[in-house]
Amino acid sequence: MSEAHAHSVAYVRDAMLPEQAPPPGETGALHWLRANLFSSIPNALLTLIALYFIWSLLAAILPWTLNGIWDAGSLSECREIRNARGIESAACWAVVNERWLQLIFGFYPTDDRLLASMFYSEGLAAAGGAEAVFGPGASSTDRIAFVGQMKAEIGNLAIFFFGYWRPLLALILLVVAVAPILYSSLPRKLLWFSLAFPFVAVFLLWGGTIWGPVLVAAGLVASLLIARVVAPAAGALIGMLAGIVAFLAIFLNPLPFLDLGLFPLLPNVKAVLDAAMPIGLPAIESADFGGFMLAIIIGTSGIVLSLPLGILLALGRQSSMPLIKWICVSFIEVIRGVPLIVWLFTASLLLNYFLPPGTDFDLLLRVIIMVTLFASAYIAEVVRGGLAALPKGQYEAADSLGLDYWKSMRLIVLPQALKISIPAIVNTFIGLFKDTTLVVFIGLRDPLGLTNAIRATGEWNGIYWELYIFVGLMFFVFCFFMSRYSMYLERKLATDRR
Repeated sequence: MSEAHAHSVAYVRDAMLPEQAPPPGETGALHWLRANLFSSIPNALLTLIALYFIWSLLAAILPWTLNGIWDAGSLSECREIRNARGIESAACWAVVNERWLQLIFGFYPTDDRLLASMFYSEGLAAAGGAEAVFGPGASSTDRIAFVGQMKAEIGNLAIFFFGYWRPLLALILLVVAVAPILYSSLPRKLLWFSLAFPFVAVFLLWGGTIWGPVLVAAGLVASLLIARVVAPAAGALIGMLAGIVAFLAIFLNPLPFLDLGLFPLLPNVKAVLDAAMPIGLPAIESADFGGFMLAIIIGTSGIVLSLPLGILLALGRQSSMPLIKWICVSFIEVIRGVPLIVWLFTASLLLNYFLPPGTDFDLLLRVIIMVTLFASAYIAEVVRGGLAALPKGQYEAADSLGLDYWKSMRLIVLPQALKISIPAIVNTFIGLFKDTTLVVFIGLRDPLGLTNAIRATGEWNGIYWELYIFVGLMFFVFCFFMSRYSMYLERKLATDRR
């Protein structure tokens, strides 16, 4: 009865109509323009004003950029070429063409031996590479002339790939080391290389014998093993203290009043191995580092080291133990209350006063430590905000499963808190990478410091925009990559919205 009644009702449809095309005025570029730019009279006026402003800006910038001069040896030559062309303004990109290697690597020395063996005759390479070209007592002038000749013959690209193979290889290995951390689909065994990468990078960049990084890695592994062996029998706190004592015995002198000739253990063992088997690369001083390589080293080290330290500080600030909470709160508030430039001056001028007399503490290492501590205070507050955003039921659910504190944090609480904090964490990392330019005030040659040095030369005195545009574009590329990866990670981890 009901079926017959349903079929007898005129307005009840028993078949779907085929899909129809939208009206012509509701699709296409005209609809988008009308909906977004000319939806009302005020919007139309603002659109026209913005288009006029953009047109005026591009009309002034594009001719200056596209008419740029790429082949000149000085600013005066650029001006002569511009006048010969009969144009009013032209960018002198020749300064970038001539100094881009210096802006990227600073005064990091090239591998003259590899360049000679790759691009000179086999006889010269077999006779000793660069020594066969220069002679055993070659001066720096000869080496500069050699590099200039190489530039004239094979170009800057050859020097980029073969002369600077050590920093380039370190950068490639950095990508390989970070990949298993960023992408969970990769084999987990690659994480072992991620742990070993800092020691490999130090050996590649600074050179010297291989025994320094090997012994440091062995000392850290030994400290962790001692802590793990002692912890099950004596407790986690005693195990941690045992690991710290082992660390001091290996790397420092735990008993400075006893001069037994045994401590610190690491330098003595390294000296013996260096004398017995001097295997390694030519040593390079930190003063030779500069350009974007210096910014990448400081920024990457600060990012990688500050994240775990910031997480520990955030957990310590929420701890129920008064002493740990007070220490973490004091550290965070003191670090955040002082500008980064003050901490950099502290690392540069005051830190050596707290070290034993005669200690040679590398300036770049001091800067990395201070930048890491500074960034960790901000990361701690970001992570604490993520922890506060979690419902209390998540903590109670972890307790109901019988998990201890560390397991509940590692498996339940921290993954959710870090997912919430991803935009703020990446924002902190982007700010940290840009703040590496502040090291110019303590004597390190960052990209802006090298820009000022180039502008101070007689050839390029008076040039402004071209160098700063190049530096700005390079920073934009790095920061844009971090921003896009942050957006990708947010979409990937948004499991609650699928």
